[in-house]
Amino acid sequence: MQEHASTAFVGSDIERGVDMSSTMKREQSSMVEESEEYQTAPAMKGRLVWIASKLHVEERGIERVPDDARTDTSYWNISSMWLAANLVVPSFTIGVLGQPLFGIGFLDGALVIIFFNLLGTMTVCFFSTFGPAFGLRQMVLSRFWFGWWGVKLVALFNLLAGIGWSAANIIVGAQLLNAVNPDLPGWVGIIIIALCTLFIAFFGYKVVHAYEYWSWIPTFIVFMVVFGTFAHTGDFRNVPMGVGKAEIGKVLTYGSTVFGFGTGYTSLAADYTVYQPSNRPRRRVFLSAFLGIYPTLLFTELLGAAMATAMTLNGGDNIYQAGYNESGIGGLLGAVLLPHVGLFGKFCLVILALSIVANNCPNIYSVALTLMVLGRWTRRVPRFVWTILGSIVYVAIAIPGYSQFEAVLENFMHFIGYWLAVYEGVALTEHFIFKRGFSGYNVEDWDNPSKLPPGIAAVFAFGCGICGMILGMSQTWWVGPIGKLAGPEPHGGDLGFELGFVFAAVSYFVLRTVELRLFKR
Repeated sequence: MQEHASTAFVGSDIERGVDMSSTMKREQSSMVEESEEYQTAPAMKGRLVWIASKLHVEERGIERVPDDARTDTSYWNISSMWLAANLVVPSFTIGVLGQPLFGIGFLDGALVIIFFNLLGTMTVCFFSTFGPAFGLRQMVLSRFWFGWWGVKLVALFNLLAGIGWSAANIIVGAQLLNAVNPDLPGWVGIIIIALCTLFIAFFGYKVVHAYEYWSWIPTFIVFMVVFGTFAHTGDFRNVPMGVGKAEIGKVLTYGSTVFGFGTGYTSLAADYTVYQPSNRPRRRVFLSAFLGIYPTLLFTELLGAAMATAMTLNGGDNIYQAGYNESGIGGLLGAVLLPHVGLFGKFCLVILALSIVANNCPNIYSVALTLMVLGRWTRRVPRFVWTILGSIVYVAIAIPGYSQFEAVLENFMHFIGYWLAVYEGVALTEHFIFKRGFSGYNVEDWDNPSKLPPGIAAVFAFGCGICGMILGMSQTWWVGPIGKLAGPEPHGGDLGFELGFVFAAVSYFVLRTVELRLFKR
């Protein structure tokens, strides 16, 4: 109880914008928040924090960002964050996978990309508006929907998704480096890209935003080179779309993959707007995020879908299919660039490989913040230490998964889409129906378990959402009974995220109504 009181006392001081140390420089006080936990920390942690302050590493964890620390006044910072994070090879890969994995034609693949990305990115843009409004990270905000204890379950799912997604992304980068130099082992490429990512994410919010602000420019130039080179080859083929029940199953399953990638940043959206001023118009924040993420996903995924059609030339006997078989996405891009632009093509592939850094920085930065929600003991470990440990874990997953990239990426995109649909079902129902918008939050309760919802309704609704997901999912290892009806045997079609959302939202509405009557909070 004493620890909780201390934390609450510090939290209230932060909300009033009180300077926690009169001897601290103004620019450091905007990034560093003293608390009793820091003052009584072990000697080792004290040394780490001291070193971090000297290096200007962001030390703020999940504490609320006070108004006087909201120094990020650029709307372009919001747009460029999602522009750089999605103008990357993994986005391009999602477009490519439609043809070899699902047998999708170009036109139907393009329609899936347009519609399911629009659906998936809406929640990323919406929850980005919560950062300026409340100054709280996404997982901390989730306490207002899932309660003090229930959010720990959500944090575990977010942790698994962030680590898994980072592992899948980095495999793509390693494949690109392997296409440049076939003698370079996959594990070496993985470590190179992971170290570059760690260097950026280690320093925190300001450095991550600064990197994303500029890093998209060389990547965009390279993608335009890829686009122009491929268009010049004339090897695009308008693979016809399918018909009947088989086409429905393919579209639903591929759509689940596209949705999973598009909605993937929902559970960390507010993390990258918490330093925006609290008086930011929500519509402008939403639009800034939308203009950064949605057009970027359309460009990269449609380009990938177009290039994938070339793998059907001569019944699959062509340089594109051969490159894809040998080095995955890196081999496909190499087949387009290397024969036409030579050594410059290798340079382009290296730039694309390093674009993974922009994709993984948000994941790894937010993994550390997610870990800090799991318990008060995790908050005693500095954020940058969790960033290092998270990087080690996803590298350990990526190295053995290098040879199974397509399966790794598809499975993780489905997993992300599934669990985030359930998360969104609960969060949106609470926000719009029970809190009735932003005015229904008392932000001072963010760290007070007795004032937050009990979380019982949210946890049970989350379980109901998982049941809906299981009934509708279509994977090689499991096809739900409803999923079987959405397409031909044996795989049907994937309805996992749709049913997960509906089951979670409906059950939460019923259970939360009862919970409010019983607990009055």
